[in-house]
Amino acid sequence: MATAVSVSDLRKTFRVKVKSAGMGGAARALFRPLYREVKAVAGVSFQVEEGEALAFIGPNGAGKSTTIKMLTGILHPTSGEASVLGRVPWRERENLAFDIGSVIGQKSQLWFHLPPADSFDLLARIYELPMAEFARRRDHLVELFEIGPHLRTPVRKLSLGERMRCEIAAALIHRPRLIFLDEPTIGLDIVARQTIRDLIRRLNREEGVTVFLTSHDVGDVERLCRRVIVINHGLVIYDDSLTALKRQYHRTKYLDLLLDAPAEGFTCAGARVVKSKGYGVKLEVDTETTRLDEMLGRILAGHRVLDINIEDPPLEEVIAAIYAREADQ
Repeated sequence: MATAVSVSDLRKTFRVKVKSAGMGGAARALFRPLYREVKAVAGVSFQVEEGEALAFIGPNGAGKSTTIKMLTGILHPTSGEASVLGRVPWRERENLAFDIGSVIGQKSQLWFHLPPADSFDLLARIYELPMAEFARRRDHLVELFEIGPHLRTPVRKLSLGERMRCEIAAALIHRPRLIFLDEPTIGLDIVARQTIRDLIRRLNREEGVTVFLTSHDVGDVERLCRRVIVINHGLVIYDDSLTALKRQYHRTKYLDLLLDAPAEGFTCAGARVVKSKGYGVKLEVDTETTRLDEMLGRILAGHRVLDINIEDPPLEEVIAAIYAREADQ
């Protein structure tokens, strides 16, 4: 499998002017300003294979957006190397633009006062697409994203969910091999979020589009990506599968039980009752100290269980555990 993104010891440091207090300090800052260096990215290294769907996550200020800006050629790094689809992005930005797409939260690439159809036509000319090829691609995306009724409506009159579907279609109009998605579902309601996720998964699966996702929405990560890179303070602190992430950093399991008798007063050695209502009870089990099969055996020996569901902890808890572990080191 070919490599879509290769990054080696990539760094970016910004010089930030220091504000001086008082009149004397203001005068000194005017004629001889002071600066301090801020390390936004402190040396990250990773690879992404073509066709992969990767989540690149971390807290605000971790260095995610700065890394993406370097990988798309917007920023030059202070040092280090990167290759995106075989090109150095900050040296070959114009050529690279023909092979990548990007959707950056609520920053629109559609013309606000024009209908999406006009924006698609303009983008086809920007990307030098043959008109027959563009028409086929446009019609396919319109059907896939179900945006036909919105093509002639000015973007300013579309709902956020409708606009985001048009945004992603616009980013894919030139058949990019790699798409950067920075908070693609921010501000959307639950139905719109699920629609966007399903569309991205389908494109990744059917067209082999490499997906590079940053998001604070746990649902985006869990629904779209198998691999996760966690970045904090400009450094990669985790790089592995989503399954391994949960297994390594959080050994808790949650058991949802439906009993044939009221659950009030339910107890079980080795488990903590999180919630109990009516005939249902939710248990938290620490699998580092308690074997799950033994726990289930004790429950079934003492109670008649009509239904049972075993869940992993929410991803937010897992990521919080990573940060806590890093802070303790």
